[in-house]
Amino acid sequence: MSGGALALLAAAALMPSSPDLGKAEGQCRAHEPGPAFLIDVDGLKDRQGQLKLELYPAAERDFLADDNILLSQGKTFRRVEVPVPQTGVPRLCIRAPAPGAYALMLLHDRDSNHKLTISKDGLGFSNNPRLGWSKPRAATVSVQASAGITELRILMNYNQGFYTFRPLREPD
Repeated sequence: MSGGALALLAAAALMPSSPDLGKAEGQCRAHEPGPAFLIDVDGLKDRQGQLKLELYPAAERDFLADDNILLSQGKTFRRVEVPVPQTGVPRLCIRAPAPGAYALMLLHDRDSNHKLTISKDGLGFSNNPRLGWSKPRAATVSVQASAGITELRILMNYNQGFYTFRPLREPD
């Protein structure tokens, strides 16, 4: 293992892993002008569990990287987690540190266990890419945060057999 890899592991070990990492930084505040993303969630399978929205740098090496490592390297990582509302279109707000390019991932954590359960949970990404055998590329899901509020819609995808994720219905 290289010295750089050992340093990353040591830095990540100093920060205890927690589902709360990035939440304080990600939480939108009333009357705050931005930069932030306001996300409407489309295509939920049901109204159980939690919605977890995460903001990453729009760089391939950082997209969906371990939150402990990103934070220990001083990189952007933000998280917002809310119960699925029982009615209406779910809407989540997540703050960005500055205007610029970011990548967003949304998890419908139906069993509220704070991790992806492939057979149960739903996934969505900014720009709503078609999902295949691997994670989407950062360039595909990269979106620009303006100085204000940037509104987006994320379409949820669920396992449809043999690791095939797709929407439960065609988007409007």
